[in-house]
Amino acid sequence: MPQVRFDTYYRYDALTEILHGYAAERPDLVQVESIGQSHEGRDIWLVTVTNSDTGTHNEKPALWVDGNIHASEVSPSSACLYLLNRLVTEYGSNPDITRCLDTRAFYICPRINPDGAELALADVPRIIRSSTRPYPYDEEPSGNLVEQDVDVDGRILMMRVPDPNGTWKINPEEPRLLTRRDPTEAGGQYYRVLPEGLLEDYDGALIKIRPRKEGLDLNRNFPAMWRQESEQRGAGPYPTSEPEVRAIVHFIANHPNITGEITFHTFSGVLLRPYADKSDEEFPAEDLWTYEKIGAKGTEITGYPAISVYHDFRYHPKEVITGAFDEWMYEHMGVFGWTVEIWSPQKQAGIKEYKYIDWFREHPVEDDLKLLAWSDSTLNGRGYVDWYRFEHPQLGAVELGGWNRLYSLTNPPPDKLEKEVALFPDWVVWHLLISPKLEVLEASSRQLGEDTYRVRLVVHNTGWLPSYVTKKAAEKKTTRGVVCKIELPDGATLETGEARIELGQLEGRAYKPSAPSIWSADPTEDRLKAEWVVRSPGGGRVMLCARHERAGTVRAEVELSPQ
Repeated sequence: MPQVRFDTYYRYDALTEILHGYAAERPDLVQVESIGQSHEGRDIWLVTVTNSDTGTHNEKPALWVDGNIHASEVSPSSACLYLLNRLVTEYGSNPDITRCLDTRAFYICPRINPDGAELALADVPRIIRSSTRPYPYDEEPSGNLVEQDVDVDGRILMMRVPDPNGTWKINPEEPRLLTRRDPTEAGGQYYRVLPEGLLEDYDGALIKIRPRKEGLDLNRNFPAMWRQESEQRGAGPYPTSEPEVRAIVHFIANHPNITGEITFHTFSGVLLRPYADKSDEEFPAEDLWTYEKIGAKGTEITGYPAISVYHDFRYHPKEVITGAFDEWMYEHMGVFGWTVEIWSPQKQAGIKEYKYIDWFREHPVEDDLKLLAWSDSTLNGRGYVDWYRFEHPQLGAVELGGWNRLYSLTNPPPDKLEKEVALFPDWVVWHLLISPKLEVLEASSRQLGEDTYRVRLVVHNTGWLPSYVTKKAAEKKTTRGVVCKIELPDGATLETGEARIELGQLEGRAYKPSAPSIWSADPTEDRLKAEWVVRSPGGGRVMLCARHERAGTVRAEVELSPQ
């Protein structure tokens, strides 16, 4: 196997070599292909993982897993790599992984946005939101403070500048921390805090932070509920306008066997589910109940709480997010989609009661003290950098310091990375194992006359989810029912029935109550039957096939032999 370290963030060339190394080592389990190219022309690698000896990937239920759609969120690529390593190295020894790869398939895209990740992982990093394509304009935005690593030490920190009208003062308990100035306070030493960067055309008075020229957010460019730039920044000129998103949408639309999706982001330490733009009351009830059950299992395995974006993860109470990947997967494709926000510095520091996004607007100073103590004791002081003097070319004497956010906040520090990404594979495998699974219950023939036979095929869904996966998919008719086919031996004819029969959907066990009662029963809604009458003077064999786009394909042979 490739020698992969999980205390390292890999750049594009190294990641490419690792992925192809898995495929070379285990071609029976792993295939690597490019599903498109990024804005700068890098291949977007897709890894298919399944036991090819038990069938092709597109005839098995599948789960999509991805990471690193946002430029500086690089630990999601590591989460995908860790999953891939677990699947390959534990196939044959881990019963769940073995059963999963024998009967199902994974589509893993470790780095959707290779261009943005290269900036974040450079020796002198540059942080952007997502794609490197200039948007919405080619020229530089207005603003004179350009965020960058001014002392070229591989970190982008903060600058504190003495200012009598500044918002911040030194914390009396811990002088390394800055605390918000009281509303009526005056007469002290105050500071203005800015991103580390240089000023262009500075007039000595006004400072305006320059927006990034690369204003796209690829996770706002998906088709579901897409909105224009005037309504949502970074969404692009039209849905799937960006090559990275278009490659994903094209692949998924052409692989209807995908039954679910998990996309890794950072940070907050939560499992996010739709909706992002409306209340849970808008869900089909069964889908909400099922989302909650899947989320509860995720919490049990990972320790991450499962929450609604709309109810618990909004950036502003009057704003909503649309055009996101998981929303498109549920609303348009009709499968359960999740966004996993890896890593919570607050949780690492022992802060237990906090409200994700709201915490950044308002939290007690005790939380900052806990975070600083965590950096000192666990990160050896590398998370929060003590303020140090720097002679700024435009501002003169300033101090650089504060949180080294790329190292400690937005991604796990390298020595904490493996422990964090190791939380997810068991839930990811479980999520695929709940998919619908088509299996043959009966394939038989019965002689009716001298050369006439009744052929019967009964199939059932042995998965937990129904064949259509969600009520949303059933409502929108995004997937067809089970299709059964019969192939006859030479000289045989069909007396009744058609060579191809389209039947209905198959229920699973997902909607069963927690205990049996007189109000519940188990009719055979998980089964379907196809029958034909065949005239075959010479007997022979008929070939039967049943397929469902999401539940897979099964085949059987039946002997037509006189009794």
